[in-house]
Amino acid sequence: MSPRTPCRGLRSCLRLLPLLASLLAATSVAAAAEPEVLLVLRGHRFEPSEFTVPANQRIKLVVHNQDDSAEEFESHALNREKVVPGQAKVTIFIGPLKPGRYPFVGEYHEATAKGVVVAK
Repeated sequence: MSPRTPCRGLRSCLRLLPLLASLLAATSVAAAAEPEVLLVLRGHRFEPSEFTVPANQRIKLVVHNQDDSAEEFESHALNREKVVPGQAKVTIFIGPLKPGRYPFVGEYHEATAKGVVVAK
C-alpha cells in the first residue's frame, strides 16, 4: 500500500509551496508582534510588582516562579487564574486590555504577592 498524498503529482504539490510559505511567514509575524512580559515570583513577591503594557493588544505574560513552593496567579480584573509550580514557568495570555489598572495576586500568599498591570 503506498502512502497517500494530498497532491496529484509533484507539479501540483510544488504549486502549493508559495502558499504554504506565505502562511507560515504570516503566522510567525503575528506571533512576533505579541509583546511578552516576564513576571518573576521570588520570596512570595512579584517582580516587577507593577508593569505597563500597550492597551488594546494581546500580551504574553510569562510567570517564572523561583520559589520552591507553588503559587496561584489570580486576577479577577483580568479573568485569569493559573497555578505556577515551584521552580517552574507558565505562560498566561491577557488582553487586549482597555486603558486602566488591572490588579493581580498570588492567592497562596496574598499579603505579599501583589501586583498591577497598567494598560496605556
